[in-house]
Amino acid sequence: MSERRIATQIRMLLSAMFIVAFTHFSAAQEMPSDYQQVLKIVGKQGDYKVNVLKVNIPRNDLKMKIAGYAVPTPFGFGGWFAMEKGDGGEDVVMGDLVLTQSEVNEVMSRLLEHGIEVTALHNHFFWDEPRVFFMHIHGHGKAVDLANQLKPALDSIGLAKEGEENAAPKPKPGIRLDTERIAKIVGHAGEQNGPVYKITLGRDDLTVKDMGATINARMGLNTWAAFVGTNDDAAVAGDIAMLENEVNPVLKALRSNGLDVVAIHHHMINTQPMIIFLHYWGRGPVDKLATGFKAAVDQLGKK
Repeated sequence: MSERRIATQIRMLLSAMFIVAFTHFSAAQEMPSDYQQVLKIVGKQGDYKVNVLKVNIPRNDLKMKIAGYAVPTPFGFGGWFAMEKGDGGEDVVMGDLVLTQSEVNEVMSRLLEHGIEVTALHNHFFWDEPRVFFMHIHGHGKAVDLANQLKPALDSIGLAKEGEENAAPKPKPGIRLDTERIAKIVGHAGEQNGPVYKITLGRDDLTVKDMGATINARMGLNTWAAFVGTNDDAAVAGDIAMLENEVNPVLKALRSNGLDVVAIHHHMINTQPMIIFLHYWGRGPVDKLATGFKAAVDQLGKK
């Protein structure tokens, strides 16, 4: 056997030994005591590898179909959160929760009320039954504290009965929208388009450019609210353009005023600063809806 072939075989043997040793180290890593306490608090199973605690929150309670084709939970419906030690003795938590439509805003409220940030809300599938959304979360602090902050939201997953609270009652007859009243509450006038009254607000406080072109309200950098219905039974839907640090204050304002958040995502890439867009919906007395929208708008542009 040539020296070259022997050297090659030795390198292969050493590589195999390294892989086995690394795999053994990863699997055998002892879980820190505070992470063991996290598992007890949330009542979930998890594992500790490569210095990360990973806790699975699978939606085994859902019988999922994609375009009528039955799929198992591991196909893409396993929620999770993970923790890792950061600087200054604090832990960082990130996660992705799988939620039905009727769970989204209840879970979001519980997260926000307990100091956990919501960083994204979107779909991963088309034609899924039941309809599910994926909520990404973030937080930092002591591991045990984070577990206690997460627990109320985690405990509410699986409790909602899909469809019941989403069944919309029939519109009631009433006085048409008082658009002057809406404009006074919001502090900006809108435009009437058939039965819809829409208020559109630019972000003149921001300078956003793409290839030298200024991205303004006409180009899509805007916040808006569309109202329809009657004074006593109205609906509102819209979009809010936010800087990254404005996202969670706006979420709190909307949820504390009873407005549902539908999506959180970006509309543009390669822009500075990054702009995040939030879609929302609500139904009720028009004064309440306008007040909720105004509360969210008031969070924009703060230093």
